[in-house]
Amino acid sequence: MRTKLVVGNWKMSPTSREGAALVEAFIKQVDYLWDVDIVVCPPYVAIPRVRELVKDTQVKLGAQDVFWEDSGAFTGKVSARMLSEFCCDYCIVGHSEARGRFGGYEPPIGTREYFSETDETVNRKIKALLYYSISPILCVGETKPERSVGETEKVVERQVRGALAGVDPSELYTFVVAYEPVWAIGTGDTCDPGEAERVCAFIRGVVAGVADQDLAESVRILYGGSVKPENARELFGQANIDGGLVGGASLDADGFARIVMSA
Repeated sequence: MRTKLVVGNWKMSPTSREGAALVEAFIKQVDYLWDVDIVVCPPYVAIPRVRELVKDTQVKLGAQDVFWEDSGAFTGKVSARMLSEFCCDYCIVGHSEARGRFGGYEPPIGTREYFSETDETVNRKIKALLYYSISPILCVGETKPERSVGETEKVVERQVRGALAGVDPSELYTFVVAYEPVWAIGTGDTCDPGEAERVCAFIRGVVAGVADQDLAESVRILYGGSVKPENARELFGQANIDGGLVGGASLDADGFARIVMSA
């Protein structure tokens, strides 16, 4: 049986001081929970302080992104080797916002190319993370126009297959997939639980095709996109939804604790 996993993606929100206060308040409410895995992914600058606070607790540490090279002339990038120094257990890759695909925000004209994530860069990042025994959390999902023309399955299959190209299936037993329909991120619109379950089951089938059925049954598939305390229980109750990747709601200690308890 797959243990539920709830991941808080703080995005570019709290400072190091604010993140410390947030995680201290959150830990008090969830540290007794032994039957659900909990991860927080702060901004890079908050990782050192948050790491000290979650040490010896039930809460694991994650990062929001990574670069695929160990070191070099890559200004502003952070490598998996650097994340391993701070004992990061998880790392998000391929988030739609890193791909330049937004739900509730439209980048100014001329800046979209700044967000340049592709299936190939995601693949390189996954391989780098696995080398350092950091579990990748692969984000996949379709935009509203793609859904409207019936391309949901085509998009998520391409993203999963591209991300896992050339990866040995034996390395993927701690790998996580998060289905985040782009149109639901930061918009308040949540995918219907039944539809979210259908797509997550489809993703499990794609993983089985890329690797094998045993791996597909062990991989945890999360739902993300306007997850709130009010809808978490129904979402997490679906057979193929093994928890959530939570954005804005993870910035409220009480609300995020309620979401974790729903799992």
